[in-house]
Amino acid sequence: METLSDGVITLDRWRPGDLDDLVATVSGSLEHIGAWLIWASSGYGPEEGTEFLTGTAERWASGEGFEYGIFDTDGTLAGGCGLMRRDEGREIGYWLAEPFTGRGLATRATALLLTEAWRLGAPHVDILHDELNTKSGAIPARLGFTLHRKEAASDAIAPACSGNDFVWRLLRPEAAGD
Repeated sequence: METLSDGVITLDRWRPGDLDDLVATVSGSLEHIGAWLIWASSGYGPEEGTEFLTGTAERWASGEGFEYGIFDTDGTLAGGCGLMRRDEGREIGYWLAEPFTGRGLATRATALLLTEAWRLGAPHVDILHDELNTKSGAIPARLGFTLHRKEAASDAIAPACSGNDFVWRLLRPEAAGD
């Protein structure tokens, strides 16, 4: 679905017209976002935003990923999230601009994406985060995920990262008893 909402936040599919808001939101919180996400660790401008929006349109068309902007109640872009195909399951990722942290928005976005993953038939959903990013790790714990494994990061690591990822997993409710 292109728009998901719980009445407090709205997830809206990224579109080319979101470029200016995307760049302003990311660049306004570069120190915060770039500490944990390599794609924002060395700056973020129109070129990076255009590349991201082009890629998200391609992933949406292929069914490989469904990426959204996270909007608060007044329609302000607070961050981004996505539901990506990973092997037989799905993976959720999220980020928030610094002024929007600590308000439960990423937890709400993750809950909306979980509902979408189950609607799409995913047998399980994973969330990965660096072991030092305890704020990010609180979200899967809060939503009933189980710590599945610890592994070396497979990509380049951002400045605050240890290089070790925690992988949390939640089984599809009807599959949990199988």
